[in-house]
Amino acid sequence: MQTDLIFWIFFNVFVLLMLALDLGVFNRKAHEISIKEAMIWTVVWITLAMCFNVLIYYWQGEVKALEFFTGYVIEKSLSVDNIFVFVLIFSYFKTPSIHQHKILFWGIIGALIMRAVFIFAGVALLEKFHWTIYVFGAILIFTGYKMLVQKEKKIEPEKNPVIKLFRRVMPVTNELHDGKFFVNLKGKLFATPLFLVLLLVETTDLIFAVDSIPAILAVTQDQFIVYTSNVFAILGLRSLYFALAGMIDKFRYLSAGLAFILIFVGLKMVASDYYKLPIQVALLVIVGILALSIVASFVFKNKK
Repeated sequence: MQTDLIFWIFFNVFVLLMLALDLGVFNRKAHEISIKEAMIWTVVWITLAMCFNVLIYYWQGEVKALEFFTGYVIEKSLSVDNIFVFVLIFSYFKTPSIHQHKILFWGIIGALIMRAVFIFAGVALLEKFHWTIYVFGAILIFTGYKMLVQKEKKIEPEKNPVIKLFRRVMPVTNELHDGKFFVNLKGKLFATPLFLVLLLVETTDLIFAVDSIPAILAVTQDQFIVYTSNVFAILGLRSLYFALAGMIDKFRYLSAGLAFILIFVGLKMVASDYYKLPIQVALLVIVGILALSIVASFVFKNKK
């Protein structure tokens, strides 16, 4: 089912309006995001996504609504893994919490653009070269396996090729300069450490997109469903970060759960030509794995 251009326009106008409200009204002045504020915005974004899901149900039917919800759950779950890495990045660079919202805001703008490119390219590949479905499936299975055997997450900015290349092109100051990304000193343009953090956030999300986009394409190849479910999950990522950052280490089995979800959708993708797993069953398996990993994290607490 091809979605008319007018609906694409309406949806993107809505996204731009919400981003404008976020930056121009609610967060016009830099401030530390409290857990209460973050929780309120998390609920707002989830509510908006569920309202849109109801709209999809009455507009395109039950199957499309389930595809949207499944894609949203997958992307939302995988975005929690982003939060683990964001915590490490901000800790490594000792980024003050008052500037973290600004970095994540612009990071998400870049993520939305990159995800859109990935989605349209991925769907086009699947339509023109059907065999790529096995490549995407294999990527998900391999990524899930790596997440299972990985002992701990770590970041090494000094080894990041984007950071290394940028340092060669432009000098970087040691000071933050009131939260600016660039500053002019004695007639010469310098980047600040905050821009390096933004670059690292963007490159990290690019790596995550390689996993998350094929995972949603395993559920549906409808570009509008994939795009909208992805956008809603990404838009709520900032508030989710500030809501969970302080207790993210308590979800010790969540990474294992996400790994099994990636392996499951990868297997589903590889086997799609031989057996079409009903979307209802896929949704139950994904939600079940996610719930089990969260419950296990609180039942089997770390004794350390």
